[in-house]
Amino acid sequence: MLQTFILIDEFPLARHIPSSSSSSFMLESSKLVQESAPEAMLKDMGFRVYTVRESKELSMTMSKAKADALLLAVPPGQVEPWRTQALAQRSLPVFWWCDSQTFPSSECKLDPGIDGLIGPSMSPLEVHCALLLGVNHYFQRTEWLQEREQLLSKLEERKWIDQAKRILSEIKHISEAEAYDFLRKQAMNERKRMVDVATSIVKVYQLLQAEHKGGRKR
Repeated sequence: MLQTFILIDEFPLARHIPSSSSSSFMLESSKLVQESAPEAMLKDMGFRVYTVRESKELSMTMSKAKADALLLAVPPGQVEPWRTQALAQRSLPVFWWCDSQTFPSSECKLDPGIDGLIGPSMSPLEVHCALLLGVNHYFQRTEWLQEREQLLSKLEERKWIDQAKRILSEIKHISEAEAYDFLRKQAMNERKRMVDVATSIVKVYQLLQAEHKGGRKR
């Protein structure tokens, strides 16, 4: 389960926590001066929190903190820039802190790259449920992205192999089935992947075609 958060907070420290919040979240004024509402709430629930307020601090914080999740207390327009910068270093579940400062309208909308929302009026149980659902969403989203990347990679490999088959069929005057067998045997002989052999054939063919056209122009 989550233990450590990196909190990205662009707002002043002294946020007001509504009186409707759980009494466990109510802080003394001296503590409120030192900690923002999202920082105080997470710490009050037993989480370790590393707070970042400027972009230049993020890389150093992520390198030293073994964080389990990212919490963004930023306006909607800053969600994607911060998320992109953070996830470029390490993949983490991403949550958004939604209050009157981060989203001043009456409804918080969930960005596609955000795994969950938490806010100052939520009880500890509601926060834990939101975090649990968010982590599950993160794993599902990550799995889907990996499957998507694998599919795109296979489609790209198929493109090179199909191009190589057409080239071999044209040059050797053989069928595409025979060209496929040629690629397969060549890959076995060279101890390479078929797509690597196909890519080499296509690139050499394109290079020769370009040189031939350049020669004719001269």
